[in-house]
Amino acid sequence: MKKIVVLSGAGISAESGIKTFRDAGGLWEKHPIDDVATPNGFRRNPALVLDFYNQRRKQLIDCQPNFAHIALAKLETRFDVQIITQNVDNLHERAGSNSILHLHGELMKVRSTGDGGEIFDVDPNNPEIHLNDNCPKGFQLRPHIVWFGEEVPTIEQAQEIVKQAEIFIIIGTSLQVYPAAGLVNYVKPNVPIYLIDPQKISNMPENITVIQKGASEGMKILEEILLAM
Repeated sequence: MKKIVVLSGAGISAESGIKTFRDAGGLWEKHPIDDVATPNGFRRNPALVLDFYNQRRKQLIDCQPNFAHIALAKLETRFDVQIITQNVDNLHERAGSNSILHLHGELMKVRSTGDGGEIFDVDPNNPEIHLNDNCPKGFQLRPHIVWFGEEVPTIEQAQEIVKQAEIFIIIGTSLQVYPAAGLVNYVKPNVPIYLIDPQKISNMPENITVIQKGASEGMKILEEILLAM
């Protein structure tokens, strides 16, 4: 089985109703990023940050995987598929994909603020985390999210996965967020790269095939290409 490596971003989940940073009227517009997505913001006002992610968690629970998520999962019947995602939602998992590496953390998990940084699953039936919700060792729990200014702990693992790709798919990301955007540089020469994006992107390298469509419509086209191989 050929190995497909997928790099997914906010655009794939936007079609499921997950708000992105740039959405007008969304959660992010109501709160400066410095207040809710940085370590300093958490130190200044942990209650605000916890509530912000409580609201995002509730929104996620009400959303469903879309055609693009499901199509990627179905590719596993013909290919060895590894997904590297910049998204913190669990829509790839819920669509049925089995091998997913989250670069920026996971919304449905929390971790201890203690030295061990132990990670715990959030109960979807009781998804709120508040001040004085502590880990078994007595440390406050925080969202299991890689905030701005924090290192991406899985980036080296992602680089090694990309090196193994025989087909590389980029979907839902404009390759503007680093270090994730730099992963394309680890694709071996002559490996076909497919980029699904509704926006016109200029100055694309010749080895990248651009499918200028939204995530679901683009996956319908790419699915036909891949299954014809």
